Amino acid sequence: MTIPNGDDDSLYELEVEVVAELTMAESSHPEEAMRLPVTEWLFDPADVQREEVGLRGLLGAVEALEDDPGSGGRA
Repeated sequence: MTIPNGDDDSLYELEVEVVAELTMAESSHPEEAMRLPVTEWLFDPADVQREEVGLRGLLGAVEALEDDPGSGGRA
């Protein structure tokens, strides 16, 4: 994670939010839910995995914007 330089605080804030969401998704342990009967699941483990994949993609996009000198991000 990089530190904002004033011009792209919103990009930095987005990165912080995505990292926080990704941390929560990673710590949810969907494999534990699969040991229970489906009727007792609080969430679908496949949904957690899809969310984690999406968050990783979003984080990669934010980091690419930060590294792209032409985008106004931090190079």
